[in-house]
Amino acid sequence: MGSAIRSSLRKSRLGFGMAAIGRPGYITINHGIDVEDPSFDAMEQRALLLLDRAYKGGVRYFDVARSYGRAEDFLATWISRNPRASDEITIGSKWGYTYTADWQITAAVHEQKDLSLAQLQRQWNETKTLLGSNLDLYQIHSATLMSGVLGDVTVREMLFDLRNENGVAIGLSLTGPDQVNTLEYALSIEVGGEPLFDTVQATWNILESSVGNVLAEAHKSGVVVIVKEALANGRLTGRGSKHLPHESLEKLRRAAVTTNTTISKLALAVVLAQPWVDVVLLGAITVDQLEDNLGATEIVLDDFTLNDLRSIAEQAEVYWDMRSKLPWT
Repeated sequence: MGSAIRSSLRKSRLGFGMAAIGRPGYITINHGIDVEDPSFDAMEQRALLLLDRAYKGGVRYFDVARSYGRAEDFLATWISRNPRASDEITIGSKWGYTYTADWQITAAVHEQKDLSLAQLQRQWNETKTLLGSNLDLYQIHSATLMSGVLGDVTVREMLFDLRNENGVAIGLSLTGPDQVNTLEYALSIEVGGEPLFDTVQATWNILESSVGNVLAEAHKSGVVVIVKEALANGRLTGRGSKHLPHESLEKLRRAAVTTNTTISKLALAVVLAQPWVDVVLLGAITVDQLEDNLGATEIVLDDFTLNDLRSIAEQAEVYWDMRSKLPWT
């Protein structure tokens, strides 16, 4: 399964993540401004349009989750309208969070985490009902050591069985300042004498690079590396850059001018330049953002620029504290 998912995911370096367009509220900076109309019909039409543009732009991996509002539904609708595309694309979903906002932007709680066996069983059935045989990759959503999910033998065994009985690859996504230790532990897990995880989805960007060395080791061992939050939930964009320290912002601006590109395209190009990255997820909310993001594959960065930008990395604890304070809009 590892070699099959590697071959499938490497059809394109860019993937499309639907966390910000499957529900009316999210923590991407300026999300509410970009969405404009948060009604269900408008959100569905936005999602279908962006899926069309991403596919036409060469994107072949699409990433959803049970907690991304109606993202799985929107993707299923798009596939039904584009049946020929189903043979060319790879789809990954995640279990572990339940969407609880009921389509409200100002909800007190937008999603609830539960990484139990019962949740896995329930959400697997929900996802399979919507995506059926189109599902290629099933991931633990935001695994951490503290959650205990990686040590749950019943969860491990069910994931192993899902891979063998349904032909899906098994992965995990990471979150928080302890990504390094979580991934190191995950890579050591075997079931039936085989490594459990075929893929890992981690946050890595110019500001949060703490897990880079372990991701490189994962890649070397054959695990597919998917990078999320490459734009730091909007902080690494022209509009969101006001949330950066002045010195960091000036370095980004100089590098963008030198390479004749935008800050967001530059930030994506830095991730793409890492030899251990297989797929980078785009989280665009508008067509203009998506078109800008797609152009990142054309940016070539020299070693001087890459080394200079390494200096703006934040301590993991600082980065994640800032992220935790981003409002849902």
